[in-house]
Amino acid sequence: MSAAVQVGIIGAGNMGGAMLARLCERGWRVAMHDIDPARCDQARPVGAEVCADAAAVAARLGDGGVLIVAVVDAAQTEAVLFGAAGAVPALRPGGTVMLCPTIAPEVVAHCAARLNERGVATLDAPMSGGPARARDGSMSLMLAGPQAVLAQHADLLADVSSRRFVVSERPGDGARTKLVNNLLAGINLVGAAEALALAERMGLDLGTTLDVIEHSSGQSWIGSDRMRRAIAGDLAPRAHVTLLEKDTGLAVAAGRAVGFEGPLGQRVAAVFQAAHQAGMAELDDAALLQWLRNPKPAA
Repeated sequence: MSAAVQVGIIGAGNMGGAMLARLCERGWRVAMHDIDPARCDQARPVGAEVCADAAAVAARLGDGGVLIVAVVDAAQTEAVLFGAAGAVPALRPGGTVMLCPTIAPEVVAHCAARLNERGVATLDAPMSGGPARARDGSMSLMLAGPQAVLAQHADLLADVSSRRFVVSERPGDGARTKLVNNLLAGINLVGAAEALALAERMGLDLGTTLDVIEHSSGQSWIGSDRMRRAIAGDLAPRAHVTLLEKDTGLAVAAGRAVGFEGPLGQRVAAVFQAAHQAGMAELDDAALLQWLRNPKPAA
């Protein structure tokens, strides 16, 4: 058996796989597992050790190692940590679990409490920026966790993210911040798609219209990124429609939990739900332009 690894990654999809390649490139010893064999096949050439399950990844971590969970949702997070062949029984006391999915704050807090019982620290660390930024280390991390743990893993965090925002020491605050961000991302994306659908109906050239928007008050990063692809007809999934459907729904629920309900959140969440129901679940969320070209009631 080779020497223990420094980092384990569970979930090597668009974001997790990009982060894995970045860490291997930066010289970290990495073990990984993904339920998709194709993702495992992609991990081997960049230098990662492929393991049979999450428990095997955790068992390969040395003292003070970090297990990065980069799956999609709360159910997958629960499964890879605490389910059959989950990582937690094999984690050593003194290790750290870094939770990167966009999940409800109470789920993060619950995971952190259960990990703490085993002497394992939690970094609440949702990501933002997309696969390209994860690959080059320029993505954003919204971090909540003990200052000592953040300091212990400062080198790792610096290698995966040049934009690190320490929110607090309370697990769940990273998730809260990510939900606020993603609610606004969803609002901006729906707004951009609606504006371009209107421009098209008015007979305007979409490329020229987006040029104007990008240099005027209507500009948003997600609007530019997604609408450029939509105009080109490129709907290959980088971020599926289902992701912002999930995230906007979680944000609305988090708002209701603290007695807040704004005028846009639920309406935008309904747009993503409707696009999903229209058969666009597995398309890139740039597909909202295609859906809005023939608008249907969504709220």
